Amino acid sequence: MGKYDDIINLPHHVSTTRHRMSMLERAAQFQPFRALVGYEDAVHETARLTDERAELTEDEKSLLDTKLQELAGKIGSQPWVTVTYFRPDKKKAGGEYVTTTGQLKRIHDFEGALLLAGGKRILIEDILDIR
Repeated sequence: MGKYDDIINLPHHVSTTRHRMSMLERAAQFQPFRALVGYEDAVHETARLTDERAELTEDEKSLLDTKLQELAGKIGSQPWVTVTYFRPDKKKAGGEYVTTTGQLKRIHDFEGALLLAGGKRILIEDILDIR
């Protein structure tokens, strides 16, 4: 006589208080357990590369200043400009260089920023080049 012979042929128990689980609900019980929630995201964030801010030479600063003065003289016609600037990263040191094109709406001397149509605001200290 076997160890479980007394219960092997009994009918399957069906609960009267709980609903029967669907195949999807039953399968979910066996999904891999992730003890370190967010670990994979942290690894990807650490691996993400950022650029360092380039320091402009005095000649480059002078050229940029000349371009800004020319643009200030044309501000009434809202000229189209292409600006390459440094955008600091919000999560880690460094950032990235971004190029954007738009109509120059205003130059805020006091704030040290360019305002493009559509509300885009670029700090002059972050600008690498203007065309």
